[in-house]
Amino acid sequence: MTSTPGTAPGTPPGGQSRLRRRAGTAAVAALLLAGIPVGAAVSADAGTPKTATGPQGQKLTVSATTGLDPAQQKVRVQGGGYGLTTGIYVALCKDNGDNRVPSPCLGGADMSGGSKTSQWIVPPGDPYEGDLAQAFGPGGTFDVEIEIAQKGDGLDCAEVACSVVTRADHRAAGDRTQDVRIPVAFAGQDPGDGGGEGVDVPAGTVSYRSAADFTTAGKPLDLLLHPDSKKLYVGADNLPDTADVDERGLHVLNPENGASESWISQAPGSTGALRASAAARIAGPLPGDGVVYNYPLRGIGSAKSGDEAATGVWLAGSTITDIAPGTTPDTVLVAQGATLSEIERATGTATRSLTLPGGTQFAADPERKALWYTDFTAGKLHRVDLASFTVSGSFDLPGGPGGMAGFTETDPATGAVWVGVGRSVLVFDAAGTLVKTLLGKDLARDAAFDTASGRAYVVWQDGGDLSDPANDNNGTLTVYGTEDFAVAAQDLSLPGNHSQAGAASLAVEPGGATVFVTSPAEGKITKLVRQVSPLVTRAPADLTAKDGEEVAIRAEAEGTPEPTVRWQVSTDDAQTWKDVEGATESALTFTARTAQDGYRYRAEFRNDVGTTRTAAVTLTVTAATGGDTGGDVGGNGDASNGAGSTGSDGSTGGDGGTQSSGGSTTGDSDSTGGSGSTGTSAGSTGTSDGSGATVGGGVAGGTGTAATSGDGSLAATGATVMSVTLAAAGLVGAGVLVHRRARRRTEGAL
Repeated sequence: MTSTPGTAPGTPPGGQSRLRRRAGTAAVAALLLAGIPVGAAVSADAGTPKTATGPQGQKLTVSATTGLDPAQQKVRVQGGGYGLTTGIYVALCKDNGDNRVPSPCLGGADMSGGSKTSQWIVPPGDPYEGDLAQAFGPGGTFDVEIEIAQKGDGLDCAEVACSVVTRADHRAAGDRTQDVRIPVAFAGQDPGDGGGEGVDVPAGTVSYRSAADFTTAGKPLDLLLHPDSKKLYVGADNLPDTADVDERGLHVLNPENGASESWISQAPGSTGALRASAAARIAGPLPGDGVVYNYPLRGIGSAKSGDEAATGVWLAGSTITDIAPGTTPDTVLVAQGATLSEIERATGTATRSLTLPGGTQFAADPERKALWYTDFTAGKLHRVDLASFTVSGSFDLPGGPGGMAGFTETDPATGAVWVGVGRSVLVFDAAGTLVKTLLGKDLARDAAFDTASGRAYVVWQDGGDLSDPANDNNGTLTVYGTEDFAVAAQDLSLPGNHSQAGAASLAVEPGGATVFVTSPAEGKITKLVRQVSPLVTRAPADLTAKDGEEVAIRAEAEGTPEPTVRWQVSTDDAQTWKDVEGATESALTFTARTAQDGYRYRAEFRNDVGTTRTAAVTLTVTAATGGDTGGDVGGNGDASNGAGSTGSDGSTGGDGGTQSSGGSTTGDSDSTGGSGSTGTSAGSTGTSDGSGATVGGGVAGGTGTAATSGDGSLAATGATVMSVTLAAAGLVGAGVLVHRRARRRTEGAL
């Protein structure tokens, strides 16, 4: 957003300069610092002091705020203007934003008086004054030292935004009027980083939402999103609710909209004749397109989109209970109860077999040539070496025998095996050591892995028996990191997804942007899409500009959906905020005016998931200096808006000069000069009260002289003024562009 010349975001009509007030604030801070007693321990070598103002005018100063030692850093914290009726804590805390309690805090709330990580300050005469707390000094002042660290007591400032704060003590915990916050950053952190302040959810929060329900594939039993063709294959049984149609078979859907592209309902039975057959389990993909799957009771079939019927073989023996790709492209691994076999798909011949003590379900790990076979009845997990086709280890399932069968899946990236048992998921590493137990409120039914993001997706199904108080008919999708098992997305409720009509299954798009979950009881597949609340990737920083200088403040954020931005301004030290009209671009550009000195700005990013704000930055506006070197030759003796030019008769401005945006004077015609001479103007005649008006310029190519009068004098050649201007134009902060001197304007344009 670019303002019109002469306007500035947040500038009120007739706004007055706040330079004197800011000078007073700086003086107060200087006096506070100067009042530190000799010999006091101060660790201010990590960054410079920073001061913030509270909602009731409190002043808080922290001796060091950047580059802090992550292990331990002593900082001095000083305050003034605090009320004498409320006690406060001084500590390092998670900064939760405006009007939200700073919490948790390093060391907790000090109510013992022995903490070095926090301090308790109370009104004089308070019952806790003495060993437990110290009293405010005159004017609600205090001067304490605390020891802070990047991590501890449930707080990790590498993961969340942290500030040294004051907050009301435990006797007035809901009082936000004592909250004053100064952000800090430890060594290796950029003070502008941190992702911004999440308003309703933390910045960068990942969640999933339902985008569509597909009801074109009968009663869905299993899913596979083909890695090459990107088609969604669905193994399905008949849905009783649709008595006029028998939906059994292998369905091929368009994953974008769920439209049916193909339906393979026929497969060869025990005699070789084609018959209507459900697709119970999908083993894996065929190259290019198509899948290998199991159809009841002992069929192994293969088909691709467009086929009229599946090709397949019928095995001897008992019912197939699980199936997976074999060790060669032409074979499959098949479980028939406790018997594990590798089968040639073309002939149905077993090339090798192994009988285990018991079991029904397995998961193969081709990368490590291992297979994990689960015996829920006996409470055992067996590892099979696929090279030798022998059992290489057996492990206990916690909880003992008889656990409710859920799933067995391996993480392709780590080799860990995830086993769903009842309302828990047991995670064993590739060596068979139990490393994590994940607990849920529902039944663990299936898991899928996204190696691109290192995420595991688990679907939990409700039991569906409403006579049990633990059941509510609603399932849940959870997402975990596969390295640390931390929750990687907000849990998503799956209404109506219960286990009475079959187990739910999952398919995840590489990268995790889309997830498909089946609900057999409802005869539908729900398409879920990932969304992320705004996360600030480029934060603005404080900036300084001269009056009349054009400045730009920039901020950027990422999120899904793409977040929008609006800029906000505060004219009262961040106590209240208002939107800057029309400011909806990543850069806020305007002409700085002295009336804006001390104004604070922030960007607010929004999408469907949440709202995130950048930390507020402060604009400091200083008075403009004299004109540029060598004014241009003008006409009629007129010099305006810092042009510093002389008239054709060589005269310079005289009495009655006034300061313009460029720092020059305009004048009457009663001064003298000679053609081609060097123009000068005495500051004593610049204004009627001698309060510091300036003149500048001179004949083109000559040496301009500028002078001020009043309280002290400042004289500079035009060359010096130009150097100062160039130095100011070179001020660049992280995310801040300051940088173009305001165009000269004719008198009256402002």
